[in-house]
Amino acid sequence: MDAAIEKAARALHAARKGVALTGAGVSVESGIPDFRSPGGLWTKYPPEQYATIDAYRANPDKVWKLWHELAEQLESTQPNPGHHALAALEKLGFLDAVITQNVDNLHQRAGSHNVIEYHGNATDLVCLECGRRTPLMRGLSKEHAPRCDCAPGALMKPAIVFFGEMIPAEAASQAELLAYRCKVMLIVGTSATVYPCAGLPFAAKQHGATVIECNLEPTEFTGRITDVFLQGASGKILPLLVEAVQQLA
Repeated sequence: MDAAIEKAARALHAARKGVALTGAGVSVESGIPDFRSPGGLWTKYPPEQYATIDAYRANPDKVWKLWHELAEQLESTQPNPGHHALAALEKLGFLDAVITQNVDNLHQRAGSHNVIEYHGNATDLVCLECGRRTPLMRGLSKEHAPRCDCAPGALMKPAIVFFGEMIPAEAASQAELLAYRCKVMLIVGTSATVYPCAGLPFAAKQHGATVIECNLEPTEFTGRITDVFLQGASGKILPLLVEAVQQLA
């Protein structure tokens, strides 16, 4: 592992134009289970009933209970060393941005400034009528979906991308541009199952980037495009990577 970390550190240090792509795995160590894992939210709340925009429009009070529960969980969750390590790499000048599939806001709370939220942010609300976006306030009812005052009955929803909704155009275009231009792509805690986001590392590789992967187990990326595989929990591996990069500075 020491050799792999050194190789990854040298690639980041030489490139000084890295981009991180993160998934659920980076937040598991903060106590947020992967939605798809045993015990994850999809076990209790089937996604076809709770995670589609059609389901939310049809029965917002029912679907809101899931997102209210998640918001309560996120309120007491803290960034872990993996989040802080990525923020440190940005501060040191080795990461241009973090593209995240997560909706937990933990990268920002750890100190990352340029965060592309590919699937939105569960700590905000957005009105389906006027588009107004506002932080999710404490004290909201768990039983009734929030409403906007722009029009009678105007429904607000979590500012995340439900199934059946498009990826925000700005996030998609920014992520694609970053993938095309980066010299290193650092994949953390994602297993190449959710597209179009999972296509970004392949685009980066096609445009000449070195691909560094940090995951607990090999993925679809590992045998196809990964140049350096750092196997293990990101909260343990990424701080070691920061130390190795600093030693080269």
